[in-house]
Amino acid sequence: MALSKLAANSFDLTDNYALTGTVTGAVSTQKLFLIKNIDASNSSTIDFVHGSNSVVFDSTYKTNIVQIINAHPDPNNGPNLGFQATTDGSNFNVTQTTTHFRARHDGDDGSTTFGYDTGNDIAQGTTYQSLGSPGNGNSECFTGQVIIFNPSSTTFIKNYFTVCSNFESGNIAQSVHNGGYFNTTSALTGISFKFSAGNIGSGRFALYGIK
Repeated sequence: MALSKLAANSFDLTDNYALTGTVTGAVSTQKLFLIKNIDASNSSTIDFVHGSNSVVFDSTYKTNIVQIINAHPDPNNGPNLGFQATTDGSNFNVTQTTTHFRARHDGDDGSTTFGYDTGNDIAQGTTYQSLGSPGNGNSECFTGQVIIFNPSSTTFIKNYFTVCSNFESGNIAQSVHNGGYFNTTSALTGISFKFSAGNIGSGRFALYGIK
């Protein structure tokens, strides 16, 4: 089919045009849906549990993502923000094995570090996995996301990874990465976030699903 060349000045862009025909090409079947926002306010935990407060955490979605936006500890300085999962809707103690590494850069450019952190990984344990540790200064906070794949599978374990960034006391920039799996073939029905000490003073936790 021959293409005709049209001069740019041949169109009157102040007019309205109607296009007809069929659009062809690749169409993605994956869609991202916002399921629930929870805003922390001196909260001991932030929990997303299927069937509670309009939360959907089941086979409706093949992948779940939680975005953590400006989580701020209160009142402790430097606690770890951690997360865990549940298979029964109330006990957040699923066995997991994880990796944990991070990069740090001091605000005065005095030092940089990059490496594996053996103090914050888990080997077939049931504790909350550390995502990082912000300071509690007025402008210090924690931001990142957790991605869990096929959490409702009853055939496979549940793989996940996390990418987080935080501003720590002493003007330290820190990038923290985790990868791991929940060692269960039972469906996960929820996830929980909390600081290792004190409460979550403020911050938004947004749960998304991908079909």
